[in-house]
Amino acid sequence: MTRFDNLLTFDENHPLIFTQLDFWIFFLLVIAIFSYIHKFKLTRSIFLFVASLFFYFKTSGLLVLLLFSSIVINYFIGKGVWNSVSILKKKAFVTLSVLFNILTLGYFKYAYFFTESFNEMFHTKYEIFNVFAQIGNSVLGQGSFVDIIVLPVGVSFFTFQSISYVVDIYRKEVKPVKNFFDYAFFVSFFPQLVAGPIVRARDFIPQIRQPYQLNHTDFSWAIIQIVKGFIKKVVLADYIAIHFIDKVADAPEAFPGFISILAMWGYSLQIYGDFSGYTDIAIGVSRLMGFKLLENFNSPYKAISVADFWRRWHKSLGSWLRDYLYIPLGGNRSGGIGTYIATMVILIFLIFITQWYWLLFIYLGLMIIYIGVSLLFPGFKRYVHRDLNLIITMVIGGLWHGASENFVIWGAMNGAALIIYNHWRKISPYENSTTLFTRFWRILITFNFITFTRIWFRLEDDGAPANMLTQIWYHFDLNSDTFNTLMTGFDTALYVMIFGYILHWLPSKVKEFGERKFTALPMVLQSAVVAIILIIIYQAFSDTFKPFVYFQF
Repeated sequence: MTRFDNLLTFDENHPLIFTQLDFWIFFLLVIAIFSYIHKFKLTRSIFLFVASLFFYFKTSGLLVLLLFSSIVINYFIGKGVWNSVSILKKKAFVTLSVLFNILTLGYFKYAYFFTESFNEMFHTKYEIFNVFAQIGNSVLGQGSFVDIIVLPVGVSFFTFQSISYVVDIYRKEVKPVKNFFDYAFFVSFFPQLVAGPIVRARDFIPQIRQPYQLNHTDFSWAIIQIVKGFIKKVVLADYIAIHFIDKVADAPEAFPGFISILAMWGYSLQIYGDFSGYTDIAIGVSRLMGFKLLENFNSPYKAISVADFWRRWHKSLGSWLRDYLYIPLGGNRSGGIGTYIATMVILIFLIFITQWYWLLFIYLGLMIIYIGVSLLFPGFKRYVHRDLNLIITMVIGGLWHGASENFVIWGAMNGAALIIYNHWRKISPYENSTTLFTRFWRILITFNFITFTRIWFRLEDDGAPANMLTQIWYHFDLNSDTFNTLMTGFDTALYVMIFGYILHWLPSKVKEFGERKFTALPMVLQSAVVAIILIIIYQAFSDTFKPFVYFQF
């Protein structure tokens, strides 16, 4: 089969992603056609929508029909919200959008988990029936869809994006797009379609009708983002994952506990390099096409607190959860019936997932304490509502990544840390300190806490994090044999880790200086610099294919 034939067919082992040559062939074709049609706004939207559908087909096959169906349904729901006169009808359309998108996400992402949990809890033997596959096979022919439920790449991103569009119309923060193809282009824009950042209508839709502009500064900035993304993904993420982290995480009992700690420090660098590397490339590619996507990461390991970390990490998801979940629940101010309903739903969900029935008694005990304290100190109620809203948001943020006990624990630990910090900062003597030493130890504590919680994020099997922690505790073994193991098996990976963290912790002024110097270079010299960097990156490429981590979410 020729390369051209490969470009036109779907192969799950060769998706059209940024680290594959096929993507850049595809992008060059898109940008070449785009350069001729960009003046015709409607034609431009239609072309980029078709190109984005093709891109999604190359990553998910015929599940592109799910994306198309979601776009059509949410477009007409958005029009229904805008055209409805009564508030009741508007709310009905918004509810329909939320239910449709959440049920779509839930079916593809959590169906197996819920079925297995239900069977285990009630000793039944129900099996999954893939209704979408049955319908698709009856229409397109047997074998068009596999019988098992396959998670569509990016479903968590485009469903959240669709919800925000409809809700923003209801809130009158945006008006509906002028035509279907503008909306379809907004939802499906291929650079950010499968792994974010989550694009908000108010930020992107106004750009759809703007003239295409790309000056020398924008071009240079876009190239910097793309090259930076490749360095993060290929060198910092994939290399240390393949040559160090995966080996330790898959068999922690085979290594001293100290090496497991180093592996988790490495995993924090890996997941940052992987995810922020993707969004850097997405932002750079988008800028080359004249569209600006908002920053998704801001040096998160420079954070001086857990709250600061979550303002810097995956900013598009954090702002989405804040605006469409945390604030509607009451935010920092209050809590209503929604807070208590959400708390009970999450509690039941947690018990269903983990079968930790003792959680119910803890919850009832906390409610009794809360009622008693509220009677004595009426102002205490506000803090309880804020803390409940916060823990609900973080647990749902954990579940957004997947329905598993480990993601629930990961989200709950981060929520608990945020609650503790909110109370601590009011009495902390260090909160407003600007000394270098204070900043150092606050960054150190924050980074190590985040890394600790990622044990539950990285290890998939229930109980695996506890096993790793047990191994670390009882077999720390900081001795000459440990260092021999490190320096004979993982020395290059360790050097890459050190290099990665030095780059990350460099002052922003140093990075901005480098970007300005690159931008000032003539195009010929810029090309030479990029070529040299790409040759270095190529040396880190591995035969082992490493998909982007957030494709699974």
